[in-house]
Amino acid sequence: MQIVLIRHAHSQANARGVLSGRLPNISLSEKGIKQSQELASRLGSFPIAQIRISPMQRCHETIAPWLGALPKTTQKLLVKDENLTEVDYGSWSGKKLSVLSRNKLWKTVQGNPSAMYFPDGEGLAHMQQRAMTAVHDSLNVKRSGVAVLVSHGDVIKAIVASALGMHLDDFQRIVIDPASVTILDYSNGKARLTLMNDSRSVLHDVLAGPKRSKNLLGGGAGK
Repeated sequence: MQIVLIRHAHSQANARGVLSGRLPNISLSEKGIKQSQELASRLGSFPIAQIRISPMQRCHETIAPWLGALPKTTQKLLVKDENLTEVDYGSWSGKKLSVLSRNKLWKTVQGNPSAMYFPDGEGLAHMQQRAMTAVHDSLNVKRSGVAVLVSHGDVIKAIVASALGMHLDDFQRIVIDPASVTILDYSNGKARLTLMNDSRSVLHDVLAGPKRSKNLLGGGAGK
């Protein structure tokens, strides 16, 4: 199965340089609305096994144009998944990143994130654990097709790091932009990264195409 990871589009908090976390009523910015419309065109139509989505408003707004263009029966495949929700940044929520970068814990976030537990919030290691639960739940779905997971930057970074066997302390080396698409292919058991942080490609032909060969000697021959 292919797992398609989609980060929400550019939000009002992104525009203000604020760490919104789980604060309510964070909508997409004008830039994000345009990104969500472009995302719908890029994704197009392909066989869907399940769609799991963070409960945060900005994630629902991101995926709405695409869902609106799909058959109504697709709505039955939609699951609101708390395991994909944003990191609980606790008392850091709502503060400007420029201010937080001067906090003494900022070095831990950047250099040793596995040890970071946000004041009055959650730890990044716990976030990674719950995020991978969402991935494993998707892989256990019996319906054929692609699993689409709509979530947040740090959550997707943590999923990619885990899938590739990276230590969580290295997950800051991964970049996940707003409205970007990342694809993990679990067809051969272990995850293979086939697309990373893509914000431009037309993807429906790739997602509707045949499975990749299990034999990757030489790097793979493509679809």
